[in-house]
Amino acid sequence: MSVLKRPIVTEKMTGLNKQGKYAFEVELRANKLEIGKAIEKMYGVNVEAVNTFRVFGKKRSKNINGRVVSGKTPTIKKAIVTVAEGEVIDIYADL
Repeated sequence: MSVLKRPIVTEKMTGLNKQGKYAFEVELRANKLEIGKAIEKMYGVNVEAVNTFRVFGKKRSKNINGRVVSGKTPTIKKAIVTVAEGEVIDIYADL
């Protein structure tokens, strides 16, 4: 099973790409060393730092046919990876 789930491509993260920082959604149980090794293996870059944080799920409810249906969004873990100066990760190469 892969540690990396998907890259996070948002306007805010695209601004950080100029500084050599890239964001990925990762497995909840993955640690910083595993994430760094997976990035180096998949993209062939040198990782300088890995910062991780969890985004906890929120309660959601909506009305369907006059009934209230409630649920919860999933908890995810994000990693912001800093690569060595001058190196670039091409997220769109696989498309």
